[in-house]
Amino acid sequence: MFSHVMFGVNDLEASKKFYDALLGALDIAPGIANGQRYFYRSPTGTFGITKPINGEPATHGNGSTLGFVMKSTEQADAFHAAGLANGGTTCENPPGWREGSTGKLYLAYLRDPDGNKICALYRQPK
Repeated sequence: MFSHVMFGVNDLEASKKFYDALLGALDIAPGIANGQRYFYRSPTGTFGITKPINGEPATHGNGSTLGFVMKSTEQADAFHAAGLANGGTTCENPPGWREGSTGKLYLAYLRDPDGNKICALYRQPK
């Protein structure tokens, strides 16, 4: 359904440091520069960060969340910790299991340096 996701950022290099660490926890290589953008590629999609091309400040979407699939609870915790250690802030409940209509999920939420909301999601096998 999706080819890529792009977040607008205000400090491109600080955001690169954050996402290099965060996505490095998922074994994704550091961002590759393309002008005023960095791209992170995986076999299942592309994530990018950019300074807004209209020259206006980047803002986060209220109510928006970008979720990353995790292979384990340990990977989710490493992802979350890497984000916190590199300029992110925790939000919502602490990382942990949640029971919902779609089954049991392990979730870890944080915000990037520009306030974009990110989630590490591990779905318990059935």
